Amino acid sequence: MARQILLLTTGGTIASLPTEEGLAPGLAGAELAGLLPRGITDAYDLTIQDILHLDSSNIQPEEWQTIARHVFDNRREYDGIIITHGTDTMAYTASVLSFMLRGIAIPVVLTGAQLPMTHPLSDGLENLRTALAMAASGVAGVFLAFDRKVILGCRAVKTRTTDFDAFESVNWPLAGMVDGKGLQIRRESIPTPAGGCTLRDKLCDKVFLIKLTPGLDPEIFDMLLQMHYRGIVIEAFGAGGLHFVRRDLIAKLQAAAQAGMAVVVCSQCLYEPSDFSLYEVGQKALEQGVIQGRDMTTEAAVTKLMWVLGQTDDPAIIRDYMERSLAGEMA
Repeated sequence: MARQILLLTTGGTIASLPTEEGLAPGLAGAELAGLLPRGITDAYDLTIQDILHLDSSNIQPEEWQTIARHVFDNRREYDGIIITHGTDTMAYTASVLSFMLRGIAIPVVLTGAQLPMTHPLSDGLENLRTALAMAASGVAGVFLAFDRKVILGCRAVKTRTTDFDAFESVNWPLAGMVDGKGLQIRRESIPTPAGGCTLRDKLCDKVFLIKLTPGLDPEIFDMLLQMHYRGIVIEAFGAGGLHFVRRDLIAKLQAAAQAGMAVVVCSQCLYEPSDFSLYEVGQKALEQGVIQGRDMTTEAAVTKLMWVLGQTDDPAIIRDYMERSLAGEMA
């Protein structure tokens, strides 16, 4: 019996058509599926729901909630769910769904394309083939399928703008890959779902991301407090460096923490974890209540903080959630 797969479409390049103003989402889900070879469509019992028609640059927290609710509401009716999505913010969506849908018992697979599905050289067909195979695998979790690779959702990062090999699994082995033997799933790389799935889709959008640059004016933290931001993710230097000579970021971080703002610091380096115990500057930051992002991707750190702040105002609970792995986002 063919696996029952739900395809949720949100727009993106894979569904785009040429317009006078450039590519824009235009294909409905049925048209998208109609471009799949008959052999593929015959292998699965495919149901299609169009839920959004957006360039992924316009997918924001409200859209994440819409997507999560559709997945949650359909999770018992299907063996797996695929979400077609634009590539530019796909890693953010994959990360946040990992937290909003913790414990989901079926595969949820995001995919898309670098060239529209209607283009004769599109990578969309191959990406959909991989996504379908993963969605039919019975392996629970949130994943991103692209260029014959399957990546844990909260470990995916878009690293190339046009290359078909657009995404990498950062600080974590691939969840699966396609080779001459078919889809090879690496189960040891996939966390076991903890408990049943409860939709927890409340998010706080007052989270700000700062990439630290030499000489950054610490007064930016005063401005963010005045704008009622509740959380900041800082991409610091190397293993966790923050300047405090002449322009004292450490003092401002202390003031922000005392004002109730959650401050998470990770590394600008794509690979390997931050470690604030190595240097004086890092230890000073820890003393002021900074939370280490460790080996989380920026996408995971930002969306996890948005999700955590949506669940609680308690500083102790916020720290507890942020310092332990919930969906495989940190080692």
